[in-house]
Amino acid sequence: MANNTERGGISIELEHIFPIIKKWLYSEKEIFLREIVSNACDATTKLRRLVSLGEAKNIDADNAKIKVILNSGAKTITVTDEGIGMTEDELRRYICQIALSGAFDFIEKYESSEDTAAAGIIGHFGLGFYSSFMVSDTVDVITKSYTGAPAVMWTCHDDGSFDITTDFDDYADYIGDYGTAIVMHINDEGAEFLSEFKLKEVLDKYCAFMPVEIYFENAEAEVKEDAEVSPVNDTSPLWQKNPSECTDEEYKEFYSKVFHDYKDPLFHIHLKADYPLNFKGILYFPKITSEFESLEGQVKLYYNQVFVADNIKEVIPEYLLMLKGVLDCPELPLNVSRSYLQNSGYVSKISAHITKKVADKLTGMFMSDREAYEKSWRDLKTFVEFGAMKDKKFCDRVKGAVLFEKCSGGYVTLEEYLEGAKEKHENKIYYTTDKTAQSKYIAMLAVEGIEVVLLDKIIDTQYINTVEMTNEGVKFFRVDAEIADVLKSDGDVTELPAVAEVFKKVSGDKTQIKFERFKDTSTPAMLHVSEESRRIEDMMRLYAMNGMDTMNFPMDNSATLTVNTASTLITKLADKCESDPALAEKMAGQIYSLCLLSQRKLTSDELLALLDGSYDLLEML
Repeated sequence: MANNTERGGISIELEHIFPIIKKWLYSEKEIFLREIVSNACDATTKLRRLVSLGEAKNIDADNAKIKVILNSGAKTITVTDEGIGMTEDELRRYICQIALSGAFDFIEKYESSEDTAAAGIIGHFGLGFYSSFMVSDTVDVITKSYTGAPAVMWTCHDDGSFDITTDFDDYADYIGDYGTAIVMHINDEGAEFLSEFKLKEVLDKYCAFMPVEIYFENAEAEVKEDAEVSPVNDTSPLWQKNPSECTDEEYKEFYSKVFHDYKDPLFHIHLKADYPLNFKGILYFPKITSEFESLEGQVKLYYNQVFVADNIKEVIPEYLLMLKGVLDCPELPLNVSRSYLQNSGYVSKISAHITKKVADKLTGMFMSDREAYEKSWRDLKTFVEFGAMKDKKFCDRVKGAVLFEKCSGGYVTLEEYLEGAKEKHENKIYYTTDKTAQSKYIAMLAVEGIEVVLLDKIIDTQYINTVEMTNEGVKFFRVDAEIADVLKSDGDVTELPAVAEVFKKVSGDKTQIKFERFKDTSTPAMLHVSEESRRIEDMMRLYAMNGMDTMNFPMDNSATLTVNTASTLITKLADKCESDPALAEKMAGQIYSLCLLSQRKLTSDELLALLDGSYDLLEML
């Protein structure tokens, strides 16, 4: 049978299609491979559907596969499928007319728009096939319909001219009895894709879970006869299965494979939402080893197993972006624009559904296996606290599963802590940010049966503001913020003016002096900074870390030294203020330095003063 070739050209109104494609999509030109391969998947899926309906006879489409063939010497990338194929009439309608008329609509509407690149035009107007011209100067389409109609070859150039060869005899060099081959002749701008490494990288990114087996071939590589060729993709990814069909080991293997994380995730959530949402996915809680470790996770968005994008903030709430996982949303267009996502009711419902499922998972784990939940809490707390700070609904759902670590060991919920505090310090929660530096305060409270919780992360002291705002009357106090009433003893408090003066002198007149009687007579004095002042200081420190100017912000750095009049050492100090002022000053200096040391780490000057004072006192013995 002879080949019949007809020459034609794109109409004058549409001659701008190729410059437009290259101009607006140049920065994302790797997307061409996703589009061409996903088209091949569609063709195969359609054939399988026809076979299942009995409309395609004597065809085995179950084992149909796609090949991506690199020939760097010939500068071609070929994608072949064993799908439905096209007749001559279908090729003219689907390639020459429908896509091009869609392109014309695009040109009229978007050619002058500055937002075009962000909108993601491929796919919206039937331009999927034409993405091949981002990397090609000529593209050949060789296709043969499953119906047995003659094969056709269509060759298009980047100037819009094309040739159609009907009754194409040499189709067997490209495809089998039916299917389509797309041969892309790569131009200089697409030369990077003639690298086997680069092409495999793009396949792994966009095509790793497409529903038809994809095989990669290097036409120039030597292939041993006994070599087994494996598909580059997994056609049945874990998220497509029912949770009951998946094992914990499979979830871990999938996580490691997709995210290349050597640490096992803490746990996972398998999402499967039916009508009207219709989406599937798996979310993982990664193990965060440090609060300074990047909190940005990686949630991959798919459309019917075709990769779309990473971390779409409109689909995943900001505070959940530290999670890792996959979401397959077939109701979204393959090429979603940011404006579409921002205004989509479907997307907002997905986001709300995910938030609820995450909260339900946390509370469910807490209720069903608290021991295991507590073991994971140090890794979870940053995520949970951040989410509660960002979203009131999320906060309300998880508040009962938020834990506080006790300095005495173990964990307690807010409700449990407040219940135990009713008699001695109702609605007051005492905490420490440094168990070592503030150990004296913790020990004095422990003697009185008061539990202290550990808040040693930067986010912890921000989170307690949220707790206070959502629990009327509840207030957090760091152990060095005040002298708890239970630490004070009965009896009159005697003012000691001379002692006050010597402490003001050794502190540089920066500290307020007050007197109390402690039950603990071994402690001569304690230093306190009000909770409000310290929180403002912490907030300013955070602002400064983020590069913000805090110079003109009002600061209250005042501290209070509470002197224990029940201490025998203070009694001796009062006597020395009269009989030996020099020794009294040395004693007061040491007491003050030790009070500083029990509250926080000393500066270099403060440490030097403590050491020198200690040596001076020893010499006086």
